[in-house]
Amino acid sequence: MIGTGPVNNAGSYTHSFGELKSETRYVDGFHSNDMRGELKDAFNVGFKALNTQTGGAGTAGYAMIPVFVDPRVVDTTRKYTPLIELLPRVTNQGITADYNIITAKGAAVTAAEDSAQSEQTDTLERASTAIKYLYAVGRVTGQAQAAYPSYILEGFQPSGAGNVAANPFSSQTGPNAKQIEVLMRVRALREKEEDLIVNGDASTTATEFSGIVKLQSTTNVVDKSATALAWEDVETAVQYAFDDGGRPNLAIASSSVVGDLRKIMIDVFRFSPADMVQGGSLPFGIAPQIVINSMVGPIPVIPSMSLSNVTGAKQIYFLDMDFIEMRVLQDMTYEELAKTNDSQKFMLKIYECLIMRNTAFNSFIDNIA
Repeated sequence: MIGTGPVNNAGSYTHSFGELKSETRYVDGFHSNDMRGELKDAFNVGFKALNTQTGGAGTAGYAMIPVFVDPRVVDTTRKYTPLIELLPRVTNQGITADYNIITAKGAAVTAAEDSAQSEQTDTLERASTAIKYLYAVGRVTGQAQAAYPSYILEGFQPSGAGNVAANPFSSQTGPNAKQIEVLMRVRALREKEEDLIVNGDASTTATEFSGIVKLQSTTNVVDKSATALAWEDVETAVQYAFDDGGRPNLAIASSSVVGDLRKIMIDVFRFSPADMVQGGSLPFGIAPQIVINSMVGPIPVIPSMSLSNVTGAKQIYFLDMDFIEMRVLQDMTYEELAKTNDSQKFMLKIYECLIMRNTAFNSFIDNIA
């Protein structure tokens, strides 16, 4: 009760003032006396305790508690892009990549003493591949630029790598919205480039350059017709390339085929998993997962996320990397686009194509179960 009426029993008094005697002066600002800090639960009577719901419900939490967002952003769609760095990149002036190949060579002969001499004739052909144009376009509004905090793109490295044992994805800081957008468009462009290197098909999509699968076509193929991979298939495929003058020095395979190879090497050759990373190396300090010791020497095998793991459609390609290259008119370039509203628009672009000077130097195993 308020006023001169009776108050609650001693429980209320004790709750606020503990053992202080009645009529004790516990606050006297004029004489700098304030005992409230020493009192247990002082002035708690009649007030609701502060808790996580004080202030009412908010959008993502409660009104008095701000939401703290983890600054690390993980790209759950990331893909490895090993071939971008493993394939030689060669400058190319002009909108086509042109080169000559010898398709027939005049044979040397034996002859009698002082016989008439006839020259031998070679046959040469000009090959020409059109440069194609890759783009990634981004846009950031002024509001996003003003409001975005700094984020860390966890596991980001636009060059990619071929080794799955180490981590090719280093983190990258995006201090503002535009930088984050640029970094993501770089990654998207690299992933598109990697996919075209493997699966590009200029005959079905005119804006693409043809990749390894299309260019190799049916040359030197061991067709498994939806049956399991065996070691003799590997030997046969490498032999096909060898007999046509090739010396494969890199293999790319469906990731499940890499697993198949590991099982074959353990079962057939009694290799341990530790043995499979010895005896070979790739450029840029990347260690291979498996090295096949073939008739042409060690062939490192790397898994590709661009090849199918569908049973009956799995593949492994044995490549002579000395005759495969990217011909580049213009490498990755950043360019601002026209500003027409309250945003910043930009593009990243690459002008390039893939050439395989002679597909007969390569081979592959197709339609593995």
